[in-house]
Amino acid sequence: MESENQTGLAEFLLLGLSENPELQPLLFGMFLTLYLITVAGNLLIILAISSDSHLHTPMYFFLSNLSFSDICFSTTTVPKMLVNIQTQSKSISYTGCLTQICFVLVFASLENCLLAAMAYDRYVAICHPLRCTIIMNPHLCGLLILLSLLISIMSALLHSLMVLRLSFCIDLEIPQFFCELPQVLKLACSDTLFNNVLLYFMTSILGGGLFLGIFFSYMQIVFSLMKMPSIGRMYKAFSPCGSHLSVVSLFYGTGFGAYLSSAATLSSRKSATASVMYTVVTPMLNPFIYSLRNKDIMGTLTKLISRISSFH
Repeated sequence: MESENQTGLAEFLLLGLSENPELQPLLFGMFLTLYLITVAGNLLIILAISSDSHLHTPMYFFLSNLSFSDICFSTTTVPKMLVNIQTQSKSISYTGCLTQICFVLVFASLENCLLAAMAYDRYVAICHPLRCTIIMNPHLCGLLILLSLLISIMSALLHSLMVLRLSFCIDLEIPQFFCELPQVLKLACSDTLFNNVLLYFMTSILGGGLFLGIFFSYMQIVFSLMKMPSIGRMYKAFSPCGSHLSVVSLFYGTGFGAYLSSAATLSSRKSATASVMYTVVTPMLNPFIYSLRNKDIMGTLTKLISRISSFH
């Protein structure tokens, strides 16, 4: 099979979710709506937290950063898909594809790290309530965000630089609506053993390692709750964890599902459909999960929306 040097590559082809011309307007409308809801919902969460001094706590500080990450995550993939549908084009340049890979990995890893940081905050708040304000001080919270961002960027750059060493075959069709790293690696004509080993290793460390950290935090939380004398106090202490657990389940469930689907198939649209869940649906649902299950957020959002409405 013929191959080309990476510097000679013109473009990849993103096959998207369907090649049926009749479905394109429906897909465009659906994904535009999902994207706008994602941006609006997460912006409202950020505005609510920044405008209410009662919400200036470590938990809401991490939540506002998670909302920002969700906006960036969706923006990395959905607008390019919408442009391709509107222009009836499937192409994305080699540089654009590599850039998209890098940013998808950055924000997926950042979300992963933020969920782990939020789990640690819940662990400190419930297991060490008297020392919570001392341990989770603004300096540590800022350091955790900086460390999460640094880890995410370094991991994404490492994967992206490893893609640069590959040469690709003529058939450059990606059965996805964005440049997903496992799918791009399958198109390479050169040896991808080291790329795949690096991918599995980093996924195990960032995905599996941080998930174990979240699991350990909640195990400690459960042990602490079992020592509480009343069911009422137990429920009150655990209630803020419900939203976080829902988001963790959604993120890891859809993420690992899409990863396994992508690794198991080459050209099936099943992997593209699975990827929609963690790149589009999950960032859209996160603000609803946190706002509907949180009276403080709901109260602040109601005041914010009424204040905005009064200007009109």
